[in-house]
Amino acid sequence: MKKFSKIAILGVILIVFNVLANSFYKRFDLTNDKRYTLSNTTRDILSKIDQPITVKVYLEGDFPSEFKRLQIETRQHLEELKALNKNVKFRFIDPLDKAEELIEAGLQPSRLSTQEAGNVSETIIFTWATVAYKDRVENVSLLATQTTTTQEQQLQGSIQNLEYAFADAFHKISSERKQTIAILKGNGELDDIYVASFLRKLSEYYRLAPFTLDSVKNNPQKTLASLQKYDLSIIAKPTERFSEDEKFTLDQYIMNGGKSLWLVDNIVAEMDSLMNTGETLAYNRDLNITDLLFSYGVRLNYDLIKDMYSSTIRLAAGNVGDQTQFQDFLWQYHPVINSKNSHPITTNIESVNLKFASSIDTLKNGIDKTILLQSSPLSKPQGTPKIIALEEISKKPVPADYNNGEKIVGVLLEGEFNSAYANRVQPFKSDLSKNKSDLNKMILISDGDIIANQIHQGQPLELGLDKWTNQQYGNKTFLLNAVNYLLDDSGLIKLRSKTIDLQFLDKQKVIKNRSKWQFINVLAPIILLGLFGVIFSFLRKRRYS
Repeated sequence: MKKFSKIAILGVILIVFNVLANSFYKRFDLTNDKRYTLSNTTRDILSKIDQPITVKVYLEGDFPSEFKRLQIETRQHLEELKALNKNVKFRFIDPLDKAEELIEAGLQPSRLSTQEAGNVSETIIFTWATVAYKDRVENVSLLATQTTTTQEQQLQGSIQNLEYAFADAFHKISSERKQTIAILKGNGELDDIYVASFLRKLSEYYRLAPFTLDSVKNNPQKTLASLQKYDLSIIAKPTERFSEDEKFTLDQYIMNGGKSLWLVDNIVAEMDSLMNTGETLAYNRDLNITDLLFSYGVRLNYDLIKDMYSSTIRLAAGNVGDQTQFQDFLWQYHPVINSKNSHPITTNIESVNLKFASSIDTLKNGIDKTILLQSSPLSKPQGTPKIIALEEISKKPVPADYNNGEKIVGVLLEGEFNSAYANRVQPFKSDLSKNKSDLNKMILISDGDIIANQIHQGQPLELGLDKWTNQQYGNKTFLLNAVNYLLDDSGLIKLRSKTIDLQFLDKQKVIKNRSKWQFINVLAPIILLGLFGVIFSFLRKRRYS
């Protein structure tokens, strides 16, 4: 009887244990990079979801074994999200039956090259998920688009991007856009088609509106009051001189807490005339904002940076028959910037491509200055005015001539800014007038084209994509991080830059030692089991004989 009672008690304990195990989910993260530990940003986003949110993942079916890893990591991540909020529902779907429907919805498949036993094959796979909440649907790309040299690196980038991808989608689909951004117009800024890619991305997070400073002429007080309603202003490559009324409006906007992103070309140098005639004159552009920036602690120099680390331009290099042959040449006036600091804005982003950038000097005035972008050690400033000719491509650069060191081309300013009109006659009177701001921040980049996307067949391409080489630069991510930081929306920046260290097998070594490891994995267990049986039988006979 006691024996049966013990079994009954053990059965009850097992049942209770299973019920508790199903009710509570807990995973212990023992990894060095804490890849399974969710950030506070993700937790905050999940806490605001009060209705069912449905995730459909199209990573089901027959696809390369390498991407099983992505499937497993995605499933585990969604289980973690569901454990924090029961409103999260997810399921994995085989996309083959819905391929046309998915493509029409904008979920383009990826072509993957896989190698098995020395044979290379190509597979179509949908690395997408959709997130539905209330009446909104958001597409989530699970495959990283960053520039990588191998498929394994792309897979690693995809896995470490999972938390950001889903947190970003949850954030966009469940929150109202409250912060507002003014895109300044009226001083020859870039046309809409050249900023379309970045503004389209920015509109997923914030409310955007064009704002012209022309109205300052008629009613400056009202213009300043209207501008104050915006949390951030973006000044994208102005080409026309700012009047004193316009400068004072921007100055007082900053003094009253407005954030600003300055993308300024201090030199007139354009590729169009260079391509048409073979040379162009680079000369100083008078925007009348030198005193404004000087009061904030920075100075834009009248020079152009040449950098041995640069992107390319495509030129005709001859003819074969009746066909013109084109070739890509390094163009040192288009520096490729790899940031060396660990600031959240620049951590883990692709190289940023600039065009005809000037150097920036920082001044001592009590404002904290963080260098975001700088040229390589093999760079030098060129004074202007200057004739720039395509024939410079044929001249082999001498590294010894590029010994001026790194030059600042992007800087973050944080602190209490002094007004440029603190000890001067103000252009107009305003009740909002202040001589010093509270804690505020701004970013200055010495290249307006950092925000400009290329055009193909009349349509804007993705910002940072070079249509000639198909090279993807990090301009969009950098600018998005910059805006997030200026608007104190830095949680998503940290997720975007999260790093996970995955270990991959050496494919060449796997193929070379394939037979050896097959022999070890198949026959070794059988041999060990047989040896154990022989020894066990021998000891048994010896003991009981």
